[in-house]
Amino acid sequence: MFYLLLKQFIRAKSTVTALIILLLAGIISMATGTQQLKKQKDNIARIAVLQQEHIQRNVKYHNTELGSLMYYVRFALVNEPDPLNALSVGQRDVNSSVQNINIRNLEAQRYDTDLTNPSALHAGNLDLGFVLIYLFPLVIIAFVYNLLSEEKEVGALKLWLVQSQKPIRYLQIKLCIRMMAVYMVLLILLITGFFWLGLSLNERFMAFCAVAILYLLFWFAISYWVVSWKKNSNINALALLSIWVMLTIVIPASLNNYINSRYALPEAQEVALKQRDGYHQKWDIDKAITMRGFYKHYPQFEKFGVPERKAFSWLWYYAMQQMGDDDASAASTELYNKLWKRNAVTKTLAAFVPGLHTQQAMNDLSRSGLQNQLLFLDSTARFHEKMRLYFYPKIFSSQPVNDENWSVFKVNYFVETTKTVWSWLLLPILVFIAVIYLATVFNFKRAPLNNSL
Repeated sequence: MFYLLLKQFIRAKSTVTALIILLLAGIISMATGTQQLKKQKDNIARIAVLQQEHIQRNVKYHNTELGSLMYYVRFALVNEPDPLNALSVGQRDVNSSVQNINIRNLEAQRYDTDLTNPSALHAGNLDLGFVLIYLFPLVIIAFVYNLLSEEKEVGALKLWLVQSQKPIRYLQIKLCIRMMAVYMVLLILLITGFFWLGLSLNERFMAFCAVAILYLLFWFAISYWVVSWKKNSNINALALLSIWVMLTIVIPASLNNYINSRYALPEAQEVALKQRDGYHQKWDIDKAITMRGFYKHYPQFEKFGVPERKAFSWLWYYAMQQMGDDDASAASTELYNKLWKRNAVTKTLAAFVPGLHTQQAMNDLSRSGLQNQLLFLDSTARFHEKMRLYFYPKIFSSQPVNDENWSVFKVNYFVETTKTVWSWLLLPILVFIAVIYLATVFNFKRAPLNNSL
């Protein structure tokens, strides 16, 4: 029976066509992801060379005062892209993977990003995550929606009900054949991606595969549950397409609107304004007031005193820069906390929407989600503070520029080290699958296939 049903399934032109299209879409998506990853790596490779050229050029032309030189010199911090990012681009096409910062005010630099064509952002990227979340379910629906109703409509149902002692097994074999075909395409894509992208067989890749497998199993469960209603093909197709639209488009869009309104970010503009005002207003007030605020923040530098004799000093200038950051610190902290709340609430709500949860999981596993960007911003602040504390005493004590060994300043790298939480990744989808399976079993027990006679 299995061989005959498999042969019948494969012979259908629509079956082969759908599988080929799905496979091609997956390969194209990996090519797109590879291009995106290559672009990031090329930028990072150029940064390593350009930073030394940038430093040496500025040392050549601004070699009289260290304070003047440090006004221009920037140091690169790179958010190292993971090879898995080619399978799920996430927000890496929007958020910059490189921060070029100087030791002046932090808030004016931390949220800088690359210039990106708005049309490209609107179109988005066709990565493997998109193919898995949106296209695979449509093929599953096309394969399963008429699993039972087709037998009724061609008049074959009564025949195989009479001939089979366990008619439900006939239906299960048909479902398993379709699952084998879809999972074969998924397996080919994952193996291709593994070797093409040079991925490691590590925990995160295994988790990525597990999430993909369970997500497709969820859609098979949904489709089989609709089949258990024993309705005609039109009703099944309409119901499944409606479910697909709700779970992949309507509900995620609604949740996004809710989160945007619930956690609005007026602080983003407030941070920029307060930082700029906090710095520029210091030009018009007594230097002693600025220096008191600066030494309250950095008591270790209080020995340098208040530069009253000069109209301008680099000690006072960098103190003004720091005071601009301090004036904006409350709004900056509020903005940062809200972004973390957005991330936490999104993950919580996504647990009730399998497609959204799968997207969140894949982005986190590939280090391309909001969590990664927030950790990178936090690392940027620490890196900025480290460079400040290194150069401040040298600037304030008027160290000669040429006393510094500028060749040691290489590109710094940030690598996210968060652990993979298997329970968060798999449990929400497993619960959905279990509930749907029980509902399907209940439907078939309440109205067995034999009753169709």
